[in-house]
Amino acid sequence: MPLEEYAAKRRFGNTPEPPPGTTSGKTSNYFCVQRHDATRLHYDFRLEIDGVLKSWAVPKGPTLDPGIKHFAAQVEDHPFEYGSFEGNIPAGNYGAGSVMLWDRGTFDLLGGTPGAEQIARGDLKFRLHGEKLKGEFALVQMKGRGKGNEWLILKKRDEFAVPGWDVEAHAYSVLSGRTQEEIARNLPARASKRKTAGAADRVWESSKPARRAAKSATATAAPPAAKAKKKLTSTSRKLKAPAKRPSRTQSSR
Repeated sequence: MPLEEYAAKRRFGNTPEPPPGTTSGKTSNYFCVQRHDATRLHYDFRLEIDGVLKSWAVPKGPTLDPGIKHFAAQVEDHPFEYGSFEGNIPAGNYGAGSVMLWDRGTFDLLGGTPGAEQIARGDLKFRLHGEKLKGEFALVQMKGRGKGNEWLILKKRDEFAVPGWDVEAHAYSVLSGRTQEEIARNLPARASKRKTAGAADRVWESSKPARRAAKSATATAAPPAAKAKKKLTSTSRKLKAPAKRPSRTQSSR
């Protein structure tokens, strides 16, 4: 699927999506996953092969659970520049809705065969080095079905496999730390980024731990306040208590 199909579906004067640029044709084994809240919420899984992002729409998203196979529909190739895109596609445009950069990193092809050849035979194997997705995966074409773009994405059993793993428990951006709703509302990034080693060139630090720390600090400060309140209450009770009557011995004196 050439980039002409990608360009034909979009009006770049009306959408912030990037047009095909000068980086197309370069190879760096980049991969990304974008969470796309369009007509239906889905995840776009992309692998850079031969200078373009080979792309699959995955309705239920990728998973680290090796016991689950998720449907993946192959869609048009995207330019390399699209791999860092996060934002809102305005109504009236193709794919209108909010787009989150859900994961990113690099990948290694497995099996010693070029990616284009593996896709052509309908069996693509690779190892991901992402911020969320790690380990060995496979995309397998469901031959003899429908339009011919029906695939399955599955996680191999390795040290990164996590039975019962839930993709929706990780619904935040690796670029900005924002949720899908925050992206849709054009709210500013919730995170500060710093350089890091590893698959991705940037990571984010969420403000959530800070809020948890604040709650923790409040909880730690609570006991002294409680003690003070208890002391005050005790003092009030003493003041309100009736005076002791003198004993008969004292009164006789």
